[in-house]
Amino acid sequence: MTQFAPPDLATRLGTGLLSFPVTHFDAELAFDEARYRDHLAWQSGSGVAGLFAAGGTGEGFSLTAGEVDRVVRTAVDEVAGRVPVLAPATGGTALAVAQARAAQDAGADGVLLLPPYLTEAGQAGLAEHVSAVCAATDLGVLVYSRANAVFTDVTVAALADRNPNLIGLKDGVGDVERMARIYARLGDRLVYVGGLPTAETFALPLLQLGVSTYSSALYNFLPEFALGFFEAVRAQDRAEVYRRLNEFVIPYLDIRDRARGYAVSIVKAGLDAVGRDGGPVRPPLTGLTDEERADLAELIAAVS
Repeated sequence: MTQFAPPDLATRLGTGLLSFPVTHFDAELAFDEARYRDHLAWQSGSGVAGLFAAGGTGEGFSLTAGEVDRVVRTAVDEVAGRVPVLAPATGGTALAVAQARAAQDAGADGVLLLPPYLTEAGQAGLAEHVSAVCAATDLGVLVYSRANAVFTDVTVAALADRNPNLIGLKDGVGDVERMARIYARLGDRLVYVGGLPTAETFALPLLQLGVSTYSSALYNFLPEFALGFFEAVRAQDRAEVYRRLNEFVIPYLDIRDRARGYAVSIVKAGLDAVGRDGGPVRPPLTGLTDEERADLAELIAAVS
């Protein structure tokens, strides 16, 4: 059973950096629970405000429903209350509702609702989708605004009024006007999470729009660097933020952008580079080349 009522979870998540751990697979691409547990023990011990199991960085899109449940249950058991654990809900409404219920049964502390699979929908349909998931669980729900599920300020405000356990919005769009409109309407009714790929790049400007925290993939393999970057953002230390961007983040992005799908692959390669064995990615993702791995290892060594 969760130790966080929805408002308490929102407050907790807004206080610090958020971890989106990778999901480990063995050589046959089956879930490697032992290595995942070892990673979670490391990830939960450095002061993050929340841990999101089987999210995008965790290749939740490649997991079966049964695997998602196992990953979430493993995370809840391993973390053992040290950090809030949030589970994913994805796909169509029926599947998302089932996953939200499974998350509560597994003892998760909250739910991250990802966009519905494939189909396009208007604001009214998206609102019904979110409300159905909120109604299916007592847990706090964050909705991920991106891709085919981008929410307007009017829709977000209506959803917040309708669903007391809607606690947050994760932004994967980066539209300044849209975020300004949402925050102008709702203020601190929600917690706002930066969710663009390699969120550190956008963290400082989005802070001015009420986005007080973000999901850090870098935290998977460089936790001290990621936490230091977050502290610089929260202190609005512009010089330090841009020093770290130039020192590591932008060169890292240059490697990430060499192939589609590398946003996850490069994180697992980063774990390999620091000696923590990230393991393979599942298709349709592909791993970095040997040359790219060497470039990444050199970059990591310079800031470690």
